[in-house]
Amino acid sequence: MTSPPCALQPRARLPLHRRLLPLAAVAIARPLARLSPGRLSTVLGALSTGARPVTAARASAARNAVVAVSLRCAVHNCLQRSIATAVLCRFRGGWPTWQAGVRTTPFGAHAWVEAEGRIIDEPYPDGYFRPMVTVAPKRAAAGAVAPEQPAPTA
Repeated sequence: MTSPPCALQPRARLPLHRRLLPLAAVAIARPLARLSPGRLSTVLGALSTGARPVTAARASAARNAVVAVSLRCAVHNCLQRSIATAVLCRFRGGWPTWQAGVRTTPFGAHAWVEAEGRIIDEPYPDGYFRPMVTVAPKRAAAGAVAPEQPAPTA
């Protein structure tokens, strides 16, 4: 069996001071990528609570930063890349819609993030994969104050 030919896309070079958060997101994403789908969905759901939806531009910038600091995420590790992208967005107060899905002919699985109803920086068209697990931004529980909102004053 031969592997399909691939070429590494050009990656941005981040200045040293802008690498810390993406590296932390990649480090957090690696063990999360080993969880079962149910547990991963639960953990990502908890992380997304209280986050505001991110714009497509912010999600794309987060994905590019993750790919810039991690060769593993830049090549064929879509699960870790998508988790790291979502975690990096969360570090900055937002959350994209994280999805994992499949195609049937030929069978394949993929994980990606979406923002503003668009797949972010993936080579596949909309609808190419059928989403099986979706973690969208969630509002905080009633009575709780979301992190990006100021606390009410008396």
